[in-house]
Amino acid sequence: MIIVKVTYTVKPEFVQKNQENINLFMADFKKLNTNDFQYVSYLGGDGKTFVHLSHYKNEEIQKHLLQIPSFLSFQKHRDESGLEGAPQIEVMQLVAASQDLFKH
Repeated sequence: MIIVKVTYTVKPEFVQKNQENINLFMADFKKLNTNDFQYVSYLGGDGKTFVHLSHYKNEEIQKHLLQIPSFLSFQKHRDESGLEGAPQIEVMQLVAASQDLFKH
């Protein structure tokens, strides 16, 4: 299992557009209709910091998702928007979960 947490802060005027771009790639992710990954995006209390938490069953599904055109477009627009600092990328390890993350 691969778990990645990405945290970044956008300028206030880009928050709405970033949310729209996230919704676009999430719609494409949902169309895959697979249990091989979980991807969640959050907006922090400051109203401009986003946290993306992704759980991938394996490297194959991770590579596939990261190449989906709407996801690549989201990243491009996010990075070109003038972030308040570089995105923080953290690879994490699962300790415990209240349910199975990947149903067989």
